[in-house]
Amino acid sequence: MVEIRTYKLKKDTRKVYEKVFTEQSLPMLKRWNVDVIDYGFSLDDEETFYLIRGYKNLEDRQKSQGAFYGSDEWKKGPREAILACIENYNSMIIEADIDLFKKSLLQK
Repeated sequence: MVEIRTYKLKKDTRKVYEKVFTEQSLPMLKRWNVDVIDYGFSLDDEETFYLIRGYKNLEDRQKSQGAFYGSDEWKKGPREAILACIENYNSMIIEADIDLFKKSLLQK
């Protein structure tokens, strides 16, 4: 399954968010073995960012996110800077073959 999360950023926070995400959050997600499929900014709204992650199932997602967002590394690390940039966010979970999803993204 795939989670597609979109973040509406506060005005004029794009550069800060991008720096903190790419330099701190993304490496941390990788250390925590989170399957980050894709991420980036919307083509039609420079203040909307997306993050696509793959999970085995809903239970795996809950366990993974609970561990990650509950960790001291997150709480004492990039959490405050990331949250300061976000106006709101939405998540959508779809049933999808993760490998096929990744292949289709590579073809874009």
